[in-house]
Amino acid sequence: MTTCTPTLPDRPRAAPDVHSSSAAYARRFAGAVGDYFLETQRRYVLELLQPWPACRVLDVGGGHAQLAVPLVQAGFQVTVAGSDVICRRRLDSLLPPASFAFQACDLVRLPFPARAFDVVLGFRLLPHLEDWREAVAEMCRVARHAVIVDYADTCSFNTVSPRLFFLKRMVEHHVRPYRRFSRREVLSAVKKMGFGDPAARPQFFLPMALHRAARCAPLSRVVEHAARRVGLTRRFGSPVILRVCRL
Repeated sequence: MTTCTPTLPDRPRAAPDVHSSSAAYARRFAGAVGDYFLETQRRYVLELLQPWPACRVLDVGGGHAQLAVPLVQAGFQVTVAGSDVICRRRLDSLLPPASFAFQACDLVRLPFPARAFDVVLGFRLLPHLEDWREAVAEMCRVARHAVIVDYADTCSFNTVSPRLFFLKRMVEHHVRPYRRFSRREVLSAVKKMGFGDPAARPQFFLPMALHRAARCAPLSRVVEHAARRVGLTRRFGSPVILRVCRL
């Protein structure tokens, strides 16, 4: 697979993925608890991609490599859009040469034709974009079948997170302020682009920072399994992985 890495005169205006593509950010997911987080995310994304096996996927802001690596390993044709060429460093360290494509670009001005990819992903992205609606519109424009994003839901413990942000920073030293969304808000944005038929996968009932503070993956698994069994995660879980399809 070819790799395109043009030299950009200036970093694009929307560049939150420079942070999420860094080694410091990756350390937030180190250890057994981090493995549990990524395992959950990976499982849900692969489940939501089942209708389109081995399809063409665009991973917008995917330099964190949390999804590009398992998707390449599962046989998907992966292109990662990054706001700077430095966003491909983790990808190059974790994936074989030519196993993926990379395009440096403005993440809210994607340089691809309409419906160029079967599915478009946007993870660790929307909560850090001021013009997130424009980004969603672009992801929908270049998606033939579906768009899958994650976001922090207002109907969860995230409701009180602004007041407890200083505590979160004590546990997660590289955390950034982030926007919270209602599902209605996100669905309203994609509806304007002709997308709907939502499928949601809330990931965790308790805040991820609390799991990190506990540093006990077996306990996290037990607690979250119980929360899913009684329906708490379905109603109050976050982050939410949301798939919408072209209607």
